[in-house]
Amino acid sequence: MDITLRLPDGSRHRERSRAPISSKSAAQLWGAEREREWFNQLTRPQPEPKSEKEVPTLAEFGPRFVNGHARANRQKPSGIAAKETILNIHLVALLGTKRLDAITTEEVQRVKHRLRDRAPKTVNNVLTVLNMLLKKAVEWDVIERMPCAVKLLPVPKPSMGFYDFEEYEQLVDAAAAEPNALLIVLLGGEAGLRCGEMMALEWPDVDLAKRQICVQRSEWKGHVTSPKGGRLRYVPMTVRLATALREHGHLRSTRVLCRNSATLSADVVKHYVERAARRARLSESGVHRLRHTFCSHLAMRGAPARAIQELAGHKDLITTQRYMHLSPAALEGAIRLLESTGVHRHRGDILETADRDSAISND
Repeated sequence: MDITLRLPDGSRHRERSRAPISSKSAAQLWGAEREREWFNQLTRPQPEPKSEKEVPTLAEFGPRFVNGHARANRQKPSGIAAKETILNIHLVALLGTKRLDAITTEEVQRVKHRLRDRAPKTVNNVLTVLNMLLKKAVEWDVIERMPCAVKLLPVPKPSMGFYDFEEYEQLVDAAAAEPNALLIVLLGGEAGLRCGEMMALEWPDVDLAKRQICVQRSEWKGHVTSPKGGRLRYVPMTVRLATALREHGHLRSTRVLCRNSATLSADVVKHYVERAARRARLSESGVHRLRHTFCSHLAMRGAPARAIQELAGHKDLITTQRYMHLSPAALEGAIRLLESTGVHRHRGDILETADRDSAISND
């Protein structure tokens, strides 16, 4: 069978082959079918060969992740720095040469094992960055799917250390020797400000007439951003805090906390608190411990969790619930109520009988 085709582009094609059928009519039918099939093959667009996607290693993709995700979404400088630190110190050292699509679940487990001496929260921070990096690689079509499972470690709920009422008063008395130290202790313990929020507090944020502070910015290593949670909050001042701010008023800087017109760094704020704690002969110190004290004292005085959440600027109520606890002294006092002699011995029976009678009448 001799078949000649002329295509629309002017090219000619010829094929000579033996028909698999002996009869003439059947051979002609076979030839016509072969001609149509061959024409379709020659004129149908051929799919381009699919090139294999070049997948970067974790070390190569790391900067793209930081710039395209953390910086592009305008995350806080502290958050960007934390991601870069985790990448450079942990992930690149352990998985840097691995292609993203070749990272296995077993290798993730090896990362956990290599970090076995670190706190569970630190390990989870590393795993969270790895998980987010791989998810962005999928989202940006760098890899087709998640190559592994990333499971976090269980983290015990931390105990929120705070000063009880007597300790806090000792700290306030000791801090009175230095105006900056006193303001730091009161801003943390009676207004719940974080360290960066204290550093960034300016005099226009302080309304002494209304006795109210507007917390609308935070500082970290020279970077001024919005407070944690992304929204400002208003905190009423105690009389003691308002008095201290009024007496501390100055024109050396727009910042409330300063020394010789220079703003205070986080280390300087920390040292003020540590010196006051030493003078008060307290074994524990820390700027954030003051914030724990603020939330804990409110809870111990009976403040609703929702009010504490608003005053502290917590993003969700779950964070506030961690502060809804009592000091050891308060727990001891609760147990001592069982030993009180002012309760009539038969009162429990009266209540029980009343409940039983009420249940009978309802039936």
